[in-house]
Amino acid sequence: MAIKKIAVLTSGGDAPGMNAAVRAVVRTALGKGVQVYGVYRGYNGLINGDMELLNLRSVSDIIHRGGTALYTARSPEFCTEEGMQKAIATCKEMGIEGLVVAGGDGSFRGAQDLTERGIPCIGLPCTIDNDIACCEQTIGYDTALNTCMGMIDKLRDTSQSHDRCSVVEVMGRHAGYLALNVGIAVGATSILVPEVPYDFDRDILQRMKKTSATGKKHFIIIVAEGVGHVVEFAERIQKETGVESRATILGHVQRGGDPTVRDRVLASRMGHCAVELLLAGKSNRVVTIQGNRVMDYDISEALRMKKPFDIDLFRIAHDISI
Repeated sequence: MAIKKIAVLTSGGDAPGMNAAVRAVVRTALGKGVQVYGVYRGYNGLINGDMELLNLRSVSDIIHRGGTALYTARSPEFCTEEGMQKAIATCKEMGIEGLVVAGGDGSFRGAQDLTERGIPCIGLPCTIDNDIACCEQTIGYDTALNTCMGMIDKLRDTSQSHDRCSVVEVMGRHAGYLALNVGIAVGATSILVPEVPYDFDRDILQRMKKTSATGKKHFIIIVAEGVGHVVEFAERIQKETGVESRATILGHVQRGGDPTVRDRVLASRMGHCAVELLLAGKSNRVVTIQGNRVMDYDISEALRMKKPFDIDLFRIAHDISI
C-alpha cells in the first residue's frame, strides 16, 4: 500500500543545513502526493503531538538559514519504553506511516527503536562533528569548518600583534576531524586530537621552540574538545616558554551561521533520497555520501561501523606547520 503521510523531525545538536534537509523532504514528498508533518523539538514533539501539517510555503526561505526551523531537543523520556510507546501512539493517531529523522548517532538509535516497533524511519546524518562512520561528510560539517576557520583567522590577527600563543578549543566531542582540518586550514603549529596520543613537551613546546628559532613569534595551537584542558595548556605554555598565551573556547558559535553551498546541496540530495527510500518501502536506513554518490546503509550496520582517522593527513599537518 502506498504511503500517503510522513513526518520529519530534527533531533540532537543542531547543524547548519538541517533546514535545507527539511525543505528537501517536504518538497519531494509533496511533489509525489504525500502529506508531510513537521514535528517540533525532536522526539519530544512526537511524544507530545507537537507537530504541524506543512505545505510548499512552510519551507520557503529556510534553505539559507542555520539552526533548525523545527527546533530540536534532547528527549530523556523517549529513551524509555513508555516514551517510545507515546510517540508510536501519536504516529498512529495522526496516520503517519514513515518518519525522516535528521540528527546524529543518538537520533539514529531512536529511529531504529521506532522502526523495530512498526514505524518506518530513515536517518539523515546532521552533525558538525562528522563522526558518522558510514558517511564521508555529514550535513553541517563544512559550515562548521568554515566558521571555525574564520574565527581563528581573526584570532590570529591579535595573536600576531602581541606575539602571543593562542590555544583554541574546537568542538567535535570525541572526534578530531574538525580540529584536524581546521588546524591545517589556519596553519596551526600543533593539533591535538583524541585519536592520537600526545606528549606536551614534544608536540607543543618543542614545536614552538623549533619554529621560534626560525623567526616566528606567534603561534596557534588547536585542541579538539575531546582532549580539552586549553586553559591549563595556555598557562603551562606561558610558564615554560615565556610566550604570552591565551586560551579560547569557540563554543556553540560553531553550530550557527548560514550553511555553505556544500552543506545546502548535500542536505538537499540526502533529504530527497530519504523520501524516495520511504516510498520504496524501505526503512531503518541512514542516507550517506560516499565518493559524491548518495547511498544508504542499514542503521544497525551504520552504528556498528568505526570511522577511521586520517593519520596521513595528521602527519601532513605537522610536516607543513614549521
